[in-house]
Amino acid sequence: QVRLVESGGGSVQAGGSLRLSCAASGDGYTLSHTLSQLAWFRQAPGQEREGVAAIYSGGAGTYYHDSVKGRFTISRDSAKNTLDLQMNSLKFEDTGMYYCAASQQWGVGLTLDRNRYNYWGQGTQVTVSS
Repeated sequence: QVRLVESGGGSVQAGGSLRLSCAASGDGYTLSHTLSQLAWFRQAPGQEREGVAAIYSGGAGTYYHDSVKGRFTISRDSAKNTLDLQMNSLKFEDTGMYYCAASQQWGVGLTLDRNRYNYWGQGTQVTVSS
């Protein structure tokens, strides 16, 4: 099993920055050998959860939702089992609960399809005021 714990959320004015972190813990073999990719998702009130950014577990490739390209950067430290999301030039519409997720599905390429992800954190709130 894998446990994911997010941190770093908060309130910021539009144009500001935040850095989210996700710490993964659990069975060592599962963490190091079975996870194919990790991602950040977000969910605004009354809306469906949407993918923001994904990265291969080894950190070799990234994929972003069009709405965050050029503003957000996803990164992975495999040795520390951490996943980060640097968010710059934040907009009001970036507001929501942000979730870290991990996938054990292989051979599908980087994806922001939430159905491909097996493990989820509890989320951290990001609020951007205009």
